[in-house]
Amino acid sequence: MKKAILATKIGMTQIFSEDGTLTPVTVLRAGPCVVTQIKTPENDGYSAVQVGFVDKKDRIINKDAKGVREIIHRHGTTKPLQGHFKKAGVSSKRFVREFKLEGAENYALGAEIKADVFLPGDKIDASAISKGKGFQGTIKRHGQHRGPMTHGSKFHRHQGSNGACSSPSRVFKGKGMPGHMGCVKVTVQNLEVVQVDPDKNLLLIKGSVPGPRKGLVTIKEAVKAQN
Repeated sequence: MKKAILATKIGMTQIFSEDGTLTPVTVLRAGPCVVTQIKTPENDGYSAVQVGFVDKKDRIINKDAKGVREIIHRHGTTKPLQGHFKKAGVSSKRFVREFKLEGAENYALGAEIKADVFLPGDKIDASAISKGKGFQGTIKRHGQHRGPMTHGSKFHRHQGSNGACSSPSRVFKGKGMPGHMGCVKVTVQNLEVVQVDPDKNLLLIKGSVPGPRKGLVTIKEAVKAQN
């Protein structure tokens, strides 16, 4: 991997090229990410760069209404993480991820990785946690067909047959069933970077990117780049 960055999803829009072609794009606020730790083969057994993204408040301790009991807010940074960031000389970060970049030993603690690490035309892979849909049936979850909707039918949106009766006398593993849908890691490969705005830390990616708005998106150089 040569380059990677963390981003948050802003939303989708569309842009026009010089020849008038309309292109749907996803707008991402990419970086700046700061290097919080450098892992080396001597100390950790492998080479990697740990980066932090989005500032976060330190651990917050307040008093209750009577001024007696201390209330610790769960959104603050814990003391062990505060020490970790202090050692790197950076402020506390909300998201911390690790990338096995080429030449990781050449990075310095506190160095910034900005959106201009990518250029228009680059192919990238985008990973994020997909939108949660809750408990869904097989039609929405797996795209199965419904039954007849006429009067007297006892099969409308039900799943239908799960298999043979006496043999094999069980439901095969992997059978599409109703259940929890979404809220899983999804990676879309070979997306194209259309525009880069380094001043505003924006990346415009052609097409859709998984995840909700304000969700964390990991952008990496495409591992199966196609022209």
